[in-house]
Amino acid sequence: MQRQGSIGGGSAAVRVRVAGSLLLVAHLAFVAWLTLRPLDVPWVMPANLHPLDGIRADLALGWPEAARRIGEGLALLAPLGVLLPMANGRLTVSPVASLLRTAAAGALLSLAIELLQTGVPGQVVDVDSLLLNTAGVALAHLAVVPAARARLRRRSQGAGRRDVRQEEPSQGRTPTIPRVGIAP
Repeated sequence: MQRQGSIGGGSAAVRVRVAGSLLLVAHLAFVAWLTLRPLDVPWVMPANLHPLDGIRADLALGWPEAARRIGEGLALLAPLGVLLPMANGRLTVSPVASLLRTAAAGALLSLAIELLQTGVPGQVVDVDSLLLNTAGVALAHLAVVPAARARLRRRSQGAGRRDVRQEEPSQGRTPTIPRVGIAP
């Protein structure tokens, strides 16, 4: 049974969902390895619990370094903006609702990472990471998902029209039965 509004063609929908789920798990494993491994450092910066303080400090370092640090924050969880809707596999959904769900999931995952980092040696909690990660998820979603869904909807509607024509071959006129009266 296929969910309403899901990607058409049973096996294609399953393949997209499975691919999305596998890529999602692989990306989350990479993020966990990158952010939750202990670091051997001689000293650790204090936690940044004031929003935008870290971003201001990065901007004070100058253009190339600030762009690198802010870009890393935006890019870390950005693939979730595409992989979460892909794993869900629905084509007909409100774009605003999809964006809000995906951004909320990205924010919650980023928050979980930041909370887990409190117990990892060498890792520091930074509220700006939460903001940048969530913004990266939302930007990736806006850049890719609406256009991809529209393209897949057009493709599935075109395939549906071709399937209808193939299922109903022309058989000519429908035969009529002459009216039979009552015998005398």
